[in-house]
Amino acid sequence: MSEMIENNSWAGAIPPAQGLYNPEFEKDACGVGFMVHVKGVRSHKILSEASYILCNMTHRGASGADIRDGDGAGVMTGIPHDFFVNETRRLFGISLPPEGQYAVGNLFMKGDAESVDESKKVFEQLADALHLKVLGWRSVPRDSTIIGPAAKSKEPAIEQPFVVLADQSKPFDEPYFERQLYVLRKHATHTLTMKKWFYVCSLSNKNIVYKGQLTPKQVYLYFHDLNNVQYTTHFALVHSRFSTNTFPSWDRAQPMRWGEG
Repeated sequence: MSEMIENNSWAGAIPPAQGLYNPEFEKDACGVGFMVHVKGVRSHKILSEASYILCNMTHRGASGADIRDGDGAGVMTGIPHDFFVNETRRLFGISLPPEGQYAVGNLFMKGDAESVDESKKVFEQLADALHLKVLGWRSVPRDSTIIGPAAKSKEPAIEQPFVVLADQSKPFDEPYFERQLYVLRKHATHTLTMKKWFYVCSLSNKNIVYKGQLTPKQVYLYFHDLNNVQYTTHFALVHSRFSTNTFPSWDRAQPMRWGEG
């Protein structure tokens, strides 16, 4: 019998092949919902009503033996510009560039302070090499008391970097900025890797993803940002995961950056 390999990470928590179990056969099926204002008008109502869609898709997801351990759920929205302007002013004493000229994302990291600091340092070095600058880091406010023991045992730190072009004296080049963000995400992912508990939920100047190893009803309770009336968006894509023949994990929760499975 093959020796069991211990995996204490939240990242892709899949056991090794053993007995009749083969990880190559893993499949999944989920539920998706979408709220949008067809004229692109932003409001907190779009986000709050998306929570009803998500909770009404609880039957499309699942939970573990402890009902507080969800298979995964989350929401993707547009960048809540006014909300982040106020947050960065409050936290860092800075003014963000105009909308679209900065990026923000949610990054999963190992929970201890030393690992978080190291991941931030590497991320900033990679950004510098790509002529990008991290203005600051925001720790995402959360309520960890509502999640179950399985989710809690592998709960990551969730940090938000605010990224801009290093040279602010030149006219803003959006295609170039987006390409550099893409390369930064790829470089950071390959440099830090899942083995170091590093995962990029999203890193964009257009949208942002909040997700986790949660039940649909936990998403808006866990992430405090989603209940702030200053958080406005013109769309909200919600996802309730049913991990058929797969193991739930924080990184496998959806929405993903692109597409829906």
